[in-house]
Amino acid sequence: MGIYLSTPKTEKFSEDGENDRVRYGLSSMQGWRAAMEDAHAAYPDLDESTSFFGVYDGHGGKVVAKFCAKYLHQQVLKHEAYATGDIGASVHRAFFRMDEMMRGQRGWRELAILGDKIDKFTGMIEGLIWSPKGGEGIDQDDDWAIEEGPHSDFSGPTSGSTACVAILRNNQLVVANAGDSRCVISRKGQAYNLSRDHKPDLEAEKERILKAGGFIHAGRVNGSLNLSRAIGDMEFKQNKLLPAEKQTVSANPDINTVELCDDDDFLVLACDGIWDCMSSQMLVDFIHEQLRSETKLSVICERVLDRCLAPSTATGEGCDNMTMILVQFKKSIKSASPEELQSSHSKSVDTESTPEVGQEKAVAAVGGATKSSI
Repeated sequence: MGIYLSTPKTEKFSEDGENDRVRYGLSSMQGWRAAMEDAHAAYPDLDESTSFFGVYDGHGGKVVAKFCAKYLHQQVLKHEAYATGDIGASVHRAFFRMDEMMRGQRGWRELAILGDKIDKFTGMIEGLIWSPKGGEGIDQDDDWAIEEGPHSDFSGPTSGSTACVAILRNNQLVVANAGDSRCVISRKGQAYNLSRDHKPDLEAEKERILKAGGFIHAGRVNGSLNLSRAIGDMEFKQNKLLPAEKQTVSANPDINTVELCDDDDFLVLACDGIWDCMSSQMLVDFIHEQLRSETKLSVICERVLDRCLAPSTATGEGCDNMTMILVQFKKSIKSASPEELQSSHSKSVDTESTPEVGQEKAVAAVGGATKSSI
């Protein structure tokens, strides 16, 4: 359930932006939670032809979500596959790279700087003392230098974060997801899930958890974590006999690639604080209704947050942190057949999963019915 405030914090951080391809709005709100652990990233011009949007829902602390918001899109850009046009391979690698970067002295220091004030001070001092580049190392990301220091054996954070990102280039949309944040696209008013919520009771997730030596109790991994994939959560990634994608909790993202067409209206990225309260189709319907009279997309996001906020903490629903990004496509996209969305190319390292389709349609076989080429 988490620790709740006596009254919710309803102040919102909101933002709008656009370029010649898309316009977007976003909003986030702490709500009833004692701390804000969500983070987000919105870069409509990641490069001259690419836009990047991501939501990161932290648990056990805020630092992993903030770390992902700061570094994940940078790692997508740096991977050699990105330069050749293979966005799926570069974003796949970026998810695992987050776990690697958060280890050791450099990882500890960066997390400390993103954390509480006392940790920020300690992290900056240790950077000055131990970093081979001195204080300059904090802002230089091209090579994540190994540092010697008192936290050289740091295995990574015990807190974690979901990651759900959408990358648009020309008519191609690549969605990568680990955890229970979600990406949904509206095509002619119909909601299609472009990601799958990774929960421990899904058959493929359960199989991996048990094979890695974990267990599921009350719908939670080892009785504590209510999602089965995440960045961070290093206590669930300690089996030295298994690769990263086979650990009890894995950062391994499902990757879904979709060709956009003129029928596509918008996409939504949101943390589970939204999806606990509204189905994908309910949210799509609400947004369409709001678009009839409201042009500022961040205002629509704010209205969704207000609608989802619970009047009390009695049930737990509507009491979580909430973050939502709404991306509207500018109509310069070629026409496509209505069947294209269903036959889009889906990639995942986990080739045994199958999609869980509820009342909303799922695009292709999110979860890896086709073998990954990564």
